[in-house]
Amino acid sequence: MANSLAAGSSSLGDVIRGGFTVRWKIGLGWCSDCKASGGHCGFNGSFPDQYTCYCPDGQAIGSCSSSGSKRSKKKAIAIAISIVAGVLFLLLVVVSFLYIRKRRQYKMSSSSRLLKYTTSGGTPRSKGSSDKFMESGSFHYLQTHHFAYEELEEATDGFSDARELGDGGFGTVYKGELRDGRVVAVKRLYNNSCRRVEQFVNEAAILSRLRHPNLVLFYGCTSSRSRELLLVYEFVPNGTVADHLHGHRAPERALTWPLRLNIAVEAAAALAYLHAVEPPIVHRDVKTNNILLDANFHVKVADFGLSRLFPRDATHVSTAPQGTPGYVDPEYHQCYQLTDKSDVYSFGVVLAELISSKPAVDVTRDRDEINLAGMAVNKIQRCQVDQLVDQELGYSSDEATRKMMTMVAELAFRCLQHNGEMRPPIKEVADVLRGIQDECRAAEKGGKRDAPLGSPCSPNTVHAPWDSMSTTPNTSQ
Repeated sequence: MANSLAAGSSSLGDVIRGGFTVRWKIGLGWCSDCKASGGHCGFNGSFPDQYTCYCPDGQAIGSCSSSGSKRSKKKAIAIAISIVAGVLFLLLVVVSFLYIRKRRQYKMSSSSRLLKYTTSGGTPRSKGSSDKFMESGSFHYLQTHHFAYEELEEATDGFSDARELGDGGFGTVYKGELRDGRVVAVKRLYNNSCRRVEQFVNEAAILSRLRHPNLVLFYGCTSSRSRELLLVYEFVPNGTVADHLHGHRAPERALTWPLRLNIAVEAAAALAYLHAVEPPIVHRDVKTNNILLDANFHVKVADFGLSRLFPRDATHVSTAPQGTPGYVDPEYHQCYQLTDKSDVYSFGVVLAELISSKPAVDVTRDRDEINLAGMAVNKIQRCQVDQLVDQELGYSSDEATRKMMTMVAELAFRCLQHNGEMRPPIKEVADVLRGIQDECRAAEKGGKRDAPLGSPCSPNTVHAPWDSMSTTPNTSQ
């Protein structure tokens, strides 16, 4: 083709139309760089002014090495980011583990640290084991069984809400079943505040040294090194007196007058026992919510978190008032002087509840009757006992019941005196109630009563002569 063109036998147009072969020798420019990097030189119509190198993993400008370095750089950055993220995640896991572990250790140790501060206030200072208990600041010297936290956690299904029985003063109470088959009530401390721990220690120390058929039976507690502070009692199945008087079980009307009178007798006996032990114990939170009933409606007094040991030779203990509104001794509230008569006042409120089925405080009542104690005193003073008592107990239909309820109302009146010195001691209260109960039983058996059925009104104060003394035994002498 070149020869014919050179000889003039063919024109340029003929040569072009006939076709020809072009040989292009690759030089030392960009294409050699592309080839050297493992690509193939080419042309990209979209970018005619750029040298396109077709590489195994896509197009590149100039050579595959430049795009490869960029991709390698991106890959290295991605790897670095992944490594950093992994390290941060691992660090977060380690920190979380250490935090949880530290938190558990804090919970396990905070209670024992707080025990050091329970030597003031209501913690027992009795002889023997109680002294050692106070000095050590732990439960080690308590004469009681120490439960493992895991056992009680298992017994209550991990403190399930379905097992919750209610409030126990400074903790939530759960029903549980121990491995030996005993059904128990487990009190779990709300929090590890110093005041809560003090109440916990107080109750454990007091209950560990008391035994009475009308006090809740104390099985033991966890040690101060436990994850949580827990108290273990016998399970009392019939709820509280408050439940039956004006709570969710009131519609059952299970508490007849004889049962209520027996509740008063047994609760007074339990308090008389507390006041008689050495050193005496003032419960300080006597109320129907703290009087439990077993399957046979026998009394079990509970909740000793606020209780105080009372020196035998002391007339009072000066301390900040504690207790439940409606039950607190007004003299104690005003003068900050706790005495054994403070329990007597609170028990007077309980007696008023037993005869009236009314709560100690009810803001739905008239203003001057919101507090049951004041209402009871006013009604009894005005000879209006019939307006105070629960008529469904037989006050109007049975003269014997009316007489005995009036006698209990008179006793409540004496207990509710504002001046503590005018209140009878709890032993006298217990003896008077036993006398009324004996008469009640005699009436049930059809026994003949020497005293007249009608009971006169109470005097305005307990200094006045008691016309009803012939029917109310006084054993204080």
